[in-house]
Amino acid sequence: MNLTLHVWRQSGPNQPGKLEQYDAKNVSPDQSFLEMLDEVNEQLIKEGKDPIVFDHDCREGICGMCSQVINGVPHGGQERTTVCQLHMRNFSDGDTIYIEPWRALAFPILKDLIVDRSGLEKIMQAGGYTSCHTGGVADGNAILVPKVDADYAMDAAECIGCGACVAACPNGSAMLYTSAKVAQLAALPQGKAEAAERVCAMTEAMQEAGFGNCSNHYECQAACPKGINVKFIARLNREYQKALFK
Repeated sequence: MNLTLHVWRQSGPNQPGKLEQYDAKNVSPDQSFLEMLDEVNEQLIKEGKDPIVFDHDCREGICGMCSQVINGVPHGGQERTTVCQLHMRNFSDGDTIYIEPWRALAFPILKDLIVDRSGLEKIMQAGGYTSCHTGGVADGNAILVPKVDADYAMDAAECIGCGACVAACPNGSAMLYTSAKVAQLAALPQGKAEAAERVCAMTEAMQEAGFGNCSNHYECQAACPKGINVKFIARLNREYQKALFK
């Protein structure tokens, strides 16, 4: 396939950016989207030009690094698919593709398609863990967890922290991300000891990082490559209300 790419190029956080046009030639339908960009970069390097800067790591849909908005949709719009798992067979010969970084106040652009997502890390650092002293290491089956609670926590734990929910939300909200991290521990006995402190600290960190508020657009769930459900936002709100009474 031969494709026309319009890629956002920006040399630095305080520099103006713009869309620049590139040609992607002889693209195999079996390539991933990132492999296609790799080939475009190889050609740019041969021509003595700066390659397109983008985040990537595992390329297996686990790390959440491949943060790109493709044709206006985070991760390209394929259900439960990250950019690294998006294959070129989803496009047709002659297509025009627009590639941009995440767009959110809390995600300032560093260069080209890379944004600063440290705001999500600050939320985790505020309370996305358990720190209470538990003595020696307990046997794996010493604490009984009902299967329904274990399944619920595992569904929340699927969140890979990519930030697609923030990029998709018209308010730039991180409620889906934060709620997944809160709900995961709130459902397990190991997390209940610090539940009240956790939800308050993480909610405050979310606000301080510049993320917006949730107004129930549900774009976050639609864009999430792991299908994190908005039911966790309801759980976050309930946990927060309970914490206010403590």
